[in-house]
Amino acid sequence: MRILHTSDWHLGRSLEGRSRLPEQVRFIDELCGIVEEEKTDMILIAGDIFDTVNPSAAAEELYYEALDRLAAGGLRAVVVIAGNHDSPERLCAAAPLALRQGITILGLPKEIVKPTGEDAGKVCRPAAGQGWAKIRIPGLSEMAVIAMLPYPSESRLNEVLTHSLEETELRLEYSQRVRQLFAVLGTNFQPDTVNLGLSHLYVRGGLESESERPIQLGGAPTVEPDVMPVNAHYIALGHLHRPQEVKGAPVPARYSGSPLAYSFSETGYAKSVMLIEAFPQKRAIYKEIVLSSGYPLVKWLAKEGLAQVHSWLEQGKDPTAWIDLELHLTEALNSQEIQALRRARERLINIRPVFPETRELVAEARAKLPIDDLFRHFYRARMNGAEPDSELVEVFMSLLNPRDDNYVDGNDEVEIA
Repeated sequence: MRILHTSDWHLGRSLEGRSRLPEQVRFIDELCGIVEEEKTDMILIAGDIFDTVNPSAAAEELYYEALDRLAAGGLRAVVVIAGNHDSPERLCAAAPLALRQGITILGLPKEIVKPTGEDAGKVCRPAAGQGWAKIRIPGLSEMAVIAMLPYPSESRLNEVLTHSLEETELRLEYSQRVRQLFAVLGTNFQPDTVNLGLSHLYVRGGLESESERPIQLGGAPTVEPDVMPVNAHYIALGHLHRPQEVKGAPVPARYSGSPLAYSFSETGYAKSVMLIEAFPQKRAIYKEIVLSSGYPLVKWLAKEGLAQVHSWLEQGKDPTAWIDLELHLTEALNSQEIQALRRARERLINIRPVFPETRELVAEARAKLPIDDLFRHFYRARMNGAEPDSELVEVFMSLLNPRDDNYVDGNDEVEIA
């Protein structure tokens, strides 16, 4: 059985207000091409399909289109779980219709999966239960058992794991609960099936990036690597955006990572999906398939000023990349210079000027400066050297010292006419 593992699509996400949807469309095209080329039997999608719980209509349309193409009319199995960015209810809204195409969608950790009975011509679920399903794929002699654990926060588990506010105790209790959940799910694995785990969580020791914005209503700390079921062929994980293996896990467990770079911290490594080949009673083998559909995110550090940036532009440096530019200057850029830079490179996202006085300010003791002077320094650094007017400085100072004749706090008596 050939299985493809992907996660963290974050459909609808933007970069500093710039839409990434065209790149996400290209990723779906590339993913469908890989599935066809590699003759994939099953696709595992490990959560964070959307970037928000209320995705745009365009993002939802791309999601449904992707599932339809991947399922190939019920000839390929597709299994989807919710991540911390997904609304479980919204993700599963089309689950009854998706089931007709052999697609299994699970939103909550304790959700019951219903069997569908046998169907020789399409993907079906001969057996299923809470958080697991046995899946038959047309043309294959072996079946797969999938243990599914969507994002297991306390709120989505509907449990209070501990009343302690101590971080260490909370992590231990949470890790132990996830271990118990996996242990129960693992009892459904069978010697004659391909046994797979699918979850969206943060395993301790994993390498993070800045783009993993925490959305942890109800709390979900890290878990230990050894919580994974020991009798699985492979554990497909979502949440961390860097492709990586889980060190210390008892079985092969990996994060596939996000298909696109979603912050400027995600440099120096390729984006990818995982292809797994597994058979009953044999060790799974897997490989990373590098993706090319997303534009890279790069940082430019122009210590030699504006002339250096123009030289890079003329050379065609990083022609397809999103650019974060730190530009060292002695005087502020005017509006024409800023517009010329943006016209020269459409995907120039940030232009962050750095002036000599800004660098000197970092070195000196800021506490010696009055607060209004610190504000002026900050404003000049953020606004390309422009000076704040006196009224703005006065407003800022008034916010720091709000009390005046009209200010009322909880200890004041107020006369009501």
